[in-house]
Amino acid sequence: PMRYTGEEAIGLIETLGMVPALEAADKMLKAGDCELVSYENVGSTLVTVIVKGDVAACEAAVKAGVEAASAIGKVTAQNVMKRPVPPIGDVVSVHDVDF
Repeated sequence: PMRYTGEEAIGLIETLGMVPALEAADKMLKAGDCELVSYENVGSTLVTVIVKGDVAACEAAVKAGVEAASAIGKVTAQNVMKRPVPPIGDVVSVHDVDF
């Protein structure tokens, strides 16, 4: 699994619905040299996609993901955390992705 351990930046996008989240994830992974950490279906149809990488990669990924998701749906939040503390990994890696 792509677990977040604290050495890198993370980029987050929250959308209303799964389809915009999938579109965002696709564009995020194509735009920056980053890896998918997890996704979270928060409830009330909110879906958060989380990637990790260096700061520039996460910034590029979030920008591309927001543009893509906004074109077909609604983005409710976005953020790049430049160097979160390692315990954040326990929160963002709850639903690790495994390829």
